[in-house]
Amino acid sequence: MKHGLTRAAQALEPTPGPVFLGSEIYRGSSYGGTHPLRVPRVSTVMDLGRALGWLASGSYRASPRAKPAALALWHDPAYVAALERAEAAGEVSDETRVRHGLGTLSNPVFPQMFRRPATGAGGAIWAAEMLAAAPAGVVHVPGAGTHHGLRDRANGFCYLNDVVLAIAVLLRAGLTRVAYVDLDAHHCDGVEAAFAGDPRVRMISVHEEGRWPFSGLLTDTAGGSGFFLPVPRGYNDTEARAVLQGLILPRVAEHRPQALVVQCGADSLTEDPLSRLCLSTHAYLQALAALRPLSPRLLVTGGGGYNPWSVGRLWTAIWGHLSGQELPDRLPPGARAVLAALSWNGGARPPPAPEMLHSLVDAPREGPVRPEIRDRLALLARR
Repeated sequence: MKHGLTRAAQALEPTPGPVFLGSEIYRGSSYGGTHPLRVPRVSTVMDLGRALGWLASGSYRASPRAKPAALALWHDPAYVAALERAEAAGEVSDETRVRHGLGTLSNPVFPQMFRRPATGAGGAIWAAEMLAAAPAGVVHVPGAGTHHGLRDRANGFCYLNDVVLAIAVLLRAGLTRVAYVDLDAHHCDGVEAAFAGDPRVRMISVHEEGRWPFSGLLTDTAGGSGFFLPVPRGYNDTEARAVLQGLILPRVAEHRPQALVVQCGADSLTEDPLSRLCLSTHAYLQALAALRPLSPRLLVTGGGGYNPWSVGRLWTAIWGHLSGQELPDRLPPGARAVLAALSWNGGARPPPAPEMLHSLVDAPREGPVRPEIRDRLALLARR
Protein backbone atom coordinates (compact mmCIF):
# COMPACT_ATOMS: atom_id res chain seq x y z
CA MET A 1 0.00 0.00 0.00
CA LYS A 2 1.57 3.27 -1.09
CA HIS A 3 3.47 4.96 1.76
CA GLY A 4 1.19 3.35 4.34
CA LEU A 5 -1.89 5.46 3.62
CA THR A 6 -5.40 4.05 3.75
CA ARG A 7 -6.99 2.61 0.60
CA ALA A 8 -9.06 5.80 0.38
CA ALA A 9 -5.88 7.74 -0.25
CA GLN A 10 -5.08 5.69 -3.32
CA ALA A 11 -8.45 6.60 -4.80
CA LEU A 12 -7.72 10.31 -4.55
CA GLU A 13 -6.41 11.75 -7.79
CA PRO A 14 -4.93 15.20 -8.33
CA THR A 15 -7.21 17.83 -9.81
CA PRO A 16 -6.28 20.87 -11.93
CA GLY A 17 -7.62 23.40 -9.44
CA PRO A 18 -7.01 24.06 -5.74
CA VAL A 19 -7.99 21.19 -3.45
CA PHE A 20 -9.50 21.36 0.05
CA LEU A 21 -9.01 18.36 2.33
CA GLY A 22 -11.50 17.98 5.19
CA SER A 23 -12.98 15.20 7.29
CA GLU A 24 -16.02 14.48 9.39
CA ILE A 25 -13.77 13.23 12.20
CA TYR A 26 -13.40 16.85 13.31
CA ARG A 27 -17.15 17.17 13.89
CA GLY A 28 -17.75 16.56 17.56
CA SER A 29 -14.21 15.36 18.16
CA SER A 30 -12.73 17.17 21.15
CA TYR A 31 -9.72 17.04 23.45
CA GLY A 32 -12.14 17.28 26.39
CA GLY A 33 -14.44 19.80 28.04
CA THR A 34 -11.72 21.88 29.70
CA HIS A 35 -9.14 21.83 26.89
CA PRO A 36 -8.69 24.80 24.53
CA LEU A 37 -9.32 22.41 21.62
CA ARG A 38 -12.83 21.63 22.80
CA VAL A 39 -14.08 24.22 20.25
CA PRO A 40 -15.16 23.31 16.69
CA ARG A 41 -12.71 24.43 14.01
CA VAL A 42 -12.34 22.41 10.79
CA SER A 43 -16.01 21.42 10.80
CA THR A 44 -16.88 25.13 10.93
CA VAL A 45 -14.73 25.80 7.87
CA MET A 46 -16.42 22.95 6.03
CA ASP A 47 -19.88 24.24 6.96
CA LEU A 48 -19.06 27.81 5.99
CA GLY A 49 -17.49 26.68 2.72
CA ARG A 50 -20.57 24.69 1.81
CA ALA A 51 -22.91 27.52 2.81
CA LEU A 52 -20.96 29.81 0.49
CA GLY A 53 -20.87 27.30 -2.36
CA TRP A 54 -17.08 27.11 -2.24
CA LEU A 55 -16.69 23.35 -1.71
CA ALA A 56 -17.89 21.85 -4.97
CA SER A 57 -17.28 18.15 -5.55
CA GLY A 58 -14.26 18.87 -7.72
CA SER A 59 -12.43 20.78 -5.00
CA TYR A 60 -13.41 19.01 -1.76
CA ARG A 61 -11.77 15.72 -0.85
CA ALA A 62 -12.12 13.63 2.29
CA SER A 63 -8.73 13.44 3.93
CA PRO A 64 -7.18 9.98 4.12
CA ARG A 65 -5.91 8.68 7.44
CA ALA A 66 -2.21 7.90 7.62
CA LYS A 67 -1.26 4.41 8.70
CA PRO A 68 1.67 3.69 11.03
CA ALA A 69 4.00 2.88 8.11
CA ALA A 70 3.50 6.40 6.73
CA LEU A 71 3.96 8.02 10.12
CA ALA A 72 7.26 6.16 10.54
CA LEU A 73 8.73 8.41 7.87
CA TRP A 74 9.63 10.60 10.85
CA HIS A 75 7.92 9.35 14.00
CA ASP A 76 9.34 6.56 16.16
CA PRO A 77 7.24 3.42 15.49
CA ALA A 78 7.20 2.67 19.23
CA TYR A 79 5.60 6.05 19.86
CA VAL A 80 3.00 5.55 17.13
CA ALA A 81 2.15 2.15 18.61
CA ALA A 82 1.79 3.72 22.06
CA LEU A 83 -0.57 6.34 20.61
CA GLU A 84 -2.71 3.65 18.98
CA ARG A 85 -2.82 1.65 22.21
CA ALA A 86 -3.83 4.70 24.21
CA GLU A 87 -6.80 5.33 21.92
CA ALA A 88 -7.88 1.69 22.06
CA ALA A 89 -7.57 1.42 25.85
CA GLY A 90 -8.81 4.90 26.72
CA GLU A 91 -5.97 5.29 29.20
CA VAL A 92 -2.18 5.29 29.51
CA SER A 93 0.24 3.95 32.05
CA ASP A 94 2.46 6.24 34.10
CA GLU A 95 5.41 4.92 32.11
CA THR A 96 3.79 5.89 28.79
CA ARG A 97 2.84 9.31 30.15
CA VAL A 98 6.42 10.02 31.14
CA ARG A 99 8.04 8.46 28.08
CA HIS A 100 5.73 9.76 25.35
CA GLY A 101 3.86 12.75 26.82
CA LEU A 102 0.46 11.11 26.40
CA GLY A 103 -2.32 11.54 28.94
CA THR A 104 -1.20 14.99 30.09
CA LEU A 105 -3.20 18.20 30.46
CA SER A 106 -1.89 19.41 27.09
CA ASN A 107 -2.19 16.08 25.29
CA PRO A 108 -4.97 14.18 27.03
CA VAL A 109 -6.44 10.78 26.32
CA PHE A 110 -9.63 11.13 24.24
CA PRO A 111 -11.59 8.78 21.96
CA GLN A 112 -10.04 9.92 18.65
CA MET A 113 -6.53 10.66 19.90
CA PHE A 114 -4.87 8.56 17.17
CA ARG A 115 -7.42 8.77 14.36
CA ARG A 116 -7.83 12.54 14.46
CA PRO A 117 -4.13 13.49 14.21
CA ALA A 118 -3.55 10.62 11.78
CA THR A 119 -6.22 12.22 9.56
CA GLY A 120 -4.39 15.55 9.59
CA ALA A 121 -1.16 13.71 8.84
CA GLY A 122 -2.79 11.69 6.06
CA GLY A 123 -4.08 14.88 4.45
CA ALA A 124 -0.67 16.56 4.65
CA ILE A 125 1.09 13.49 3.24
CA TRP A 126 -1.41 13.15 0.40
CA ALA A 127 -1.09 16.85 -0.38
CA ALA A 128 2.70 16.60 -0.50
CA GLU A 129 2.59 13.51 -2.72
CA MET A 130 0.19 15.14 -5.17
CA LEU A 131 2.12 18.41 -5.26
CA ALA A 132 5.45 16.66 -5.74
CA ALA A 133 4.02 14.67 -8.67
CA ALA A 134 2.65 17.76 -10.44
CA PRO A 135 4.40 20.79 -11.92
CA ALA A 136 2.21 23.11 -9.86
CA GLY A 137 -0.75 23.09 -7.49
CA VAL A 138 -2.44 24.39 -4.36
CA VAL A 139 -3.81 22.29 -1.49
CA HIS A 140 -5.45 23.55 1.72
CA VAL A 141 -5.46 21.17 4.70
CA PRO A 142 -6.88 23.14 7.65
CA GLY A 143 -6.80 20.05 9.88
CA ALA A 144 -3.01 19.91 9.58
CA GLY A 145 -0.43 22.29 11.04
CA THR A 146 0.52 20.43 14.23
CA HIS A 147 4.00 21.91 14.31
CA HIS A 148 4.94 21.06 17.91
CA GLY A 149 4.81 17.26 17.62
CA LEU A 150 8.15 15.56 18.34
CA ARG A 151 9.54 12.34 16.93
CA ASP A 152 8.62 10.23 19.97
CA ARG A 153 6.50 12.54 22.11
CA ALA A 154 3.23 14.43 22.04
CA ASN A 155 3.90 18.11 22.62
CA GLY A 156 1.83 21.28 22.78
CA PHE A 157 -1.56 19.85 21.75
CA CYS A 158 0.17 18.00 18.88
CA TYR A 159 0.27 14.19 18.86
CA LEU A 160 1.90 13.96 15.42
CA ASN A 161 3.80 16.46 13.31
CA ASP A 162 2.00 16.54 9.98
CA VAL A 163 4.08 19.51 8.79
CA VAL A 164 7.30 17.54 9.18
CA LEU A 165 5.75 14.55 7.44
CA ALA A 166 4.62 16.68 4.48
CA ILE A 167 8.05 18.25 4.05
CA ALA A 168 9.72 14.85 4.40
CA VAL A 169 7.50 13.51 1.61
CA LEU A 170 8.43 16.43 -0.65
CA LEU A 171 12.13 15.80 -0.01
CA ARG A 172 11.78 12.06 -0.54
CA ALA A 173 10.14 12.76 -3.89
CA GLY A 174 13.32 14.51 -5.01
CA LEU A 175 12.60 18.17 -4.35
CA THR A 176 15.70 19.92 -3.09
CA ARG A 177 14.34 23.33 -2.04
CA VAL A 178 11.35 23.58 0.28
CA ALA A 179 10.37 26.73 2.18
CA TYR A 180 8.30 26.65 5.36
CA VAL A 181 6.63 29.82 6.69
CA ASP A 182 4.93 29.67 10.09
CA LEU A 183 2.44 32.43 11.03
CA ASP A 184 1.24 30.79 14.25
CA ALA A 185 1.62 32.66 17.54
CA HIS A 186 3.84 29.85 18.82
CA HIS A 187 7.27 28.83 17.55
CA CYS A 188 7.51 25.68 15.41
CA ASP A 189 9.82 23.74 17.73
CA GLY A 190 8.96 20.34 16.27
CA VAL A 191 9.68 21.45 12.71
CA GLU A 192 12.99 22.96 13.78
CA ALA A 193 13.93 19.72 15.53
CA ALA A 194 13.31 17.79 12.30
CA PHE A 195 15.12 20.03 9.81
CA ALA A 196 17.75 22.03 11.66
CA GLY A 197 20.90 22.07 9.57
CA ASP A 198 19.18 20.72 6.44
CA PRO A 199 20.07 23.12 3.58
CA ARG A 200 17.12 21.88 1.53
CA VAL A 201 14.60 23.37 3.98
CA ARG A 202 14.26 27.09 4.71
CA MET A 203 12.25 27.69 7.91
CA ILE A 204 10.79 31.10 8.83
CA SER A 205 8.70 31.58 11.96
CA VAL A 206 7.12 34.75 13.34
CA HIS A 207 5.78 34.17 16.84
CA GLU A 208 5.02 35.91 20.13
CA GLU A 209 8.05 36.45 22.35
CA GLY A 210 7.97 35.03 25.85
CA ARG A 211 5.30 32.51 24.95
CA TRP A 212 5.44 28.73 25.12
CA PRO A 213 7.49 26.81 23.92
CA PHE A 214 9.98 29.62 24.64
CA SER A 215 12.14 28.64 21.66
CA GLY A 216 12.77 30.30 18.30
CA LEU A 217 15.00 33.00 19.71
CA LEU A 218 16.17 35.78 17.43
CA THR A 219 19.71 34.41 17.62
CA ASP A 220 18.68 30.84 16.79
CA THR A 221 19.72 29.88 13.25
CA ALA A 222 18.55 26.23 13.31
CA GLY A 223 21.93 25.22 11.97
CA GLY A 224 21.66 27.76 9.16
CA SER A 225 18.20 26.62 8.08
CA GLY A 226 16.01 28.98 10.11
CA PHE A 227 15.07 32.64 10.51
CA PHE A 228 13.03 33.17 13.66
CA LEU A 229 11.43 36.44 14.69
CA PRO A 230 9.89 36.75 18.16
CA VAL A 231 7.49 39.72 18.19
CA PRO A 232 6.08 41.65 21.17
CA ARG A 233 2.48 41.50 22.29
CA GLY A 234 0.24 43.83 20.34
CA TYR A 235 1.87 42.89 17.01
CA ASN A 236 -0.34 44.62 14.41
CA ASP A 237 -1.09 44.52 10.69
CA THR A 238 1.35 47.32 9.86
CA GLU A 239 4.13 45.47 11.62
CA ALA A 240 3.16 42.22 9.92
CA ARG A 241 3.46 43.96 6.55
CA ALA A 242 6.92 45.24 7.49
CA VAL A 243 7.92 41.71 8.49
CA LEU A 244 6.50 40.30 5.28
CA GLN A 245 8.51 42.73 3.17
CA GLY A 246 11.63 42.79 5.31
CA LEU A 247 12.01 39.13 6.27
CA ILE A 248 9.56 36.61 4.87
CA LEU A 249 9.46 37.47 1.16
CA PRO A 250 13.19 38.05 0.60
CA ARG A 251 14.23 34.95 2.54
CA VAL A 252 11.73 32.76 0.72
CA ALA A 253 12.63 34.25 -2.68
CA GLU A 254 16.36 33.70 -2.23
CA HIS A 255 15.72 30.01 -1.47
CA ARG A 256 13.83 29.64 -4.81
CA PRO A 257 11.50 26.99 -3.38
CA GLN A 258 10.10 24.23 -5.52
CA ALA A 259 7.39 23.87 -2.87
CA LEU A 260 6.14 26.19 -0.15
CA VAL A 261 4.36 25.12 3.04
CA VAL A 262 2.58 27.86 5.00
CA GLN A 263 1.25 27.19 8.49
CA CYS A 264 -1.66 29.56 9.20
CA GLY A 265 -2.34 29.08 12.88
CA ALA A 266 -5.16 31.48 13.76
CA ASP A 267 -3.89 32.29 17.24
CA SER A 268 -2.14 35.46 16.06
CA LEU A 269 -5.56 37.09 15.65
CA THR A 270 -6.65 39.64 18.25
CA GLU A 271 -9.53 37.51 19.55
CA ASP A 272 -7.49 34.42 20.38
CA PRO A 273 -7.46 33.59 24.11
CA LEU A 274 -4.00 31.98 24.14
CA SER A 275 -1.88 34.80 22.73
CA ARG A 276 -1.61 38.57 22.91
CA LEU A 277 -1.02 39.43 19.26
CA CYS A 278 -3.35 41.75 17.35
CA LEU A 279 -3.51 40.71 13.72
CA SER A 280 -6.57 40.76 11.50
CA THR A 281 -7.51 38.27 8.82
CA HIS A 282 -6.10 40.82 6.33
CA ALA A 283 -2.56 40.14 7.52
CA TYR A 284 -2.80 36.43 6.69
CA LEU A 285 -4.44 37.01 3.32
CA GLN A 286 -1.84 39.60 2.36
CA ALA A 287 0.95 37.22 3.29
CA LEU A 288 -0.52 34.39 1.21
CA ALA A 289 -1.13 36.67 -1.78
CA ALA A 290 2.49 37.84 -1.71
CA LEU A 291 3.94 34.36 -1.13
CA ARG A 292 1.94 32.49 -3.73
CA PRO A 293 3.95 33.63 -6.80
CA LEU A 294 7.21 32.51 -5.17
CA SER A 295 6.61 28.78 -5.61
CA PRO A 296 4.70 26.64 -8.12
CA ARG A 297 3.53 24.31 -5.35
CA LEU A 298 1.69 25.59 -2.28
CA LEU A 299 0.45 23.65 0.74
CA VAL A 300 -1.46 25.69 3.32
CA THR A 301 -2.32 24.23 6.72
CA GLY A 302 -4.15 25.33 9.81
CA GLY A 303 -2.48 25.21 13.21
CA GLY A 304 -3.29 26.90 16.48
CA GLY A 305 -6.42 28.93 17.09
CA TYR A 306 -8.78 28.65 20.03
CA ASN A 307 -11.59 31.11 19.32
CA PRO A 308 -14.13 29.19 17.20
CA TRP A 309 -15.39 32.28 15.38
CA SER A 310 -12.00 33.72 14.47
CA VAL A 311 -10.59 30.34 13.41
CA GLY A 312 -13.58 29.46 11.25
CA ARG A 313 -13.65 32.86 9.59
CA LEU A 314 -9.92 32.96 8.87
CA TRP A 315 -9.50 29.47 7.46
CA THR A 316 -12.64 29.88 5.33
CA ALA A 317 -11.35 33.20 4.00
CA ILE A 318 -8.02 31.53 3.22
CA TRP A 319 -9.78 28.81 1.23
CA GLY A 320 -11.80 31.47 -0.57
CA HIS A 321 -8.61 33.31 -1.47
CA LEU A 322 -6.78 30.17 -2.61
CA SER A 323 -9.71 29.00 -4.73
CA GLY A 324 -10.26 32.40 -6.40
CA GLN A 325 -13.54 33.32 -4.72
CA GLU A 326 -14.72 36.86 -4.15
CA LEU A 327 -14.87 37.34 -0.40
CA PRO A 328 -18.28 38.90 0.38
CA ASP A 329 -18.59 42.08 2.42
CA ARG A 330 -21.56 40.51 4.16
CA LEU A 331 -22.18 36.81 4.53
CA PRO A 332 -25.38 35.23 3.18
CA PRO A 333 -27.92 33.95 5.75
CA GLY A 334 -26.72 30.33 5.64
CA ALA A 335 -23.15 31.27 6.49
CA ARG A 336 -24.26 33.69 9.21
CA ALA A 337 -26.30 30.87 10.74
CA VAL A 338 -23.17 28.67 10.92
CA LEU A 339 -21.33 31.35 12.89
CA ALA A 340 -24.32 32.16 15.09
CA ALA A 341 -24.60 28.50 16.13
CA LEU A 342 -21.03 28.33 17.47
CA SER A 343 -20.12 28.44 21.14
CA TRP A 344 -17.11 28.13 23.42
CA ASN A 345 -18.43 24.73 24.56
CA GLY A 346 -17.89 25.64 28.18
CA GLY A 347 -16.18 28.34 30.19
CA ALA A 348 -17.22 31.92 30.76
CA ARG A 349 -15.68 33.71 27.77
CA PRO A 350 -17.71 36.52 26.18
CA PRO A 351 -19.63 36.10 22.94
CA PRO A 352 -18.06 37.42 19.73
CA ALA A 353 -18.41 41.00 18.54
CA PRO A 354 -21.47 41.29 16.25
CA GLU A 355 -19.38 42.00 13.15
CA MET A 356 -17.71 38.59 13.50
CA LEU A 357 -21.05 36.97 12.70
CA HIS A 358 -21.56 38.83 9.45
CA SER A 359 -18.27 38.74 7.53
CA LEU A 360 -15.10 36.72 7.02
CA VAL A 361 -12.67 39.61 6.78
CA ASP A 362 -11.83 41.96 9.64
CA ALA A 363 -11.19 45.66 9.34
CA PRO A 364 -7.40 46.13 9.13
CA ARG A 365 -5.69 46.50 12.49
CA GLU A 366 -2.98 49.00 11.73
CA GLY A 367 -0.58 50.65 14.14
CA PRO A 368 2.98 51.87 14.54
CA VAL A 369 5.97 49.76 13.62
CA ARG A 370 7.75 49.68 16.94
CA PRO A 371 11.53 50.09 17.26
CA GLU A 372 12.04 46.52 18.49
CA ILE A 373 10.47 45.20 15.28
CA ARG A 374 12.71 47.40 13.13
CA ASP A 375 15.82 46.47 15.10
CA ARG A 376 15.13 42.74 14.90
CA LEU A 377 14.43 42.89 11.18
CA ALA A 378 17.71 44.74 10.67
CA LEU A 379 19.58 42.07 12.63
CA LEU A 380 18.05 39.24 10.60
CA ALA A 381 18.76 41.10 7.34
CA ARG A 382 22.49 41.01 8.13
CA ARG A 383 22.56 37.21 8.42
